[in-house]
Amino acid sequence: MRTPIMAGNWKMNKNPKETQAFLDGVKGKLPEASKVETVIAAPAIDLTTLVAGATGTPLKTAAENSYFENEGAFTGETSPKALSEMGVDYVVIGHSERRGYFHETDEDINKKAKAILANGLLPIICCGESLEQREAGQTNDWVAYQVAGALVGLSADDVKKSVVAYEPIWAIGTGKTATADQAQEVVAHIRATIKKLYDAETGDAIRILYGGSVKPANVKELMAKEDIDGGLVGGASMDPDSFVALANYQD
Repeated sequence: MRTPIMAGNWKMNKNPKETQAFLDGVKGKLPEASKVETVIAAPAIDLTTLVAGATGTPLKTAAENSYFENEGAFTGETSPKALSEMGVDYVVIGHSERRGYFHETDEDINKKAKAILANGLLPIICCGESLEQREAGQTNDWVAYQVAGALVGLSADDVKKSVVAYEPIWAIGTGKTATADQAQEVVAHIRATIKKLYDAETGDAIRILYGGSVKPANVKELMAKEDIDGGLVGGASMDPDSFVALANYQD
């Protein structure tokens, strides 16, 4: 049985003071991790506050990115080793904004996944197609290519622990949402791809999220689908009440 995940991705929003206000707003209101695992991915500048505030609560923490080297002359980058030492749990990699704005490649993302896992962290690996690719009927092939590229050289055990997030680019921050059936179709294809790359046990074990304008109003319909294990949520994760509603979607 896969434990659902509700993961917020704040992107480049909130400062440490606002992070503390969010933590105060969700305190005592999140489900136990065995029921629904809750995660917040915050900018690096907020992680010290986030990790300290999440300690002793069900909330887990994530960085929004890291480099694939532990240390060195890489000005402005974030060390996966340092993130691990801070007590961070997850790292989001391969987000379409990182791929698009900062020209990250599948090879970069694969290197990051390996470095993250080597440091005892877990990757949340993003994938997704553009509107043009969807309209051209390329969605399944493109997403499978991204997933396969991210997982090169990873063991089945590492893949089982990892998380994949399917985020159609055309539904991120646009107010558009893939229908629950559209999301399920692609997520099921990702699971089938992992079964083909590894085995049925690995494909059944990995948790796969949907992201793209997930809100309290549509989360139950998405979570009712067989293969969707949670959400990677942008704007709706920044308000404490909204995130609490998402996390408690089962109630």
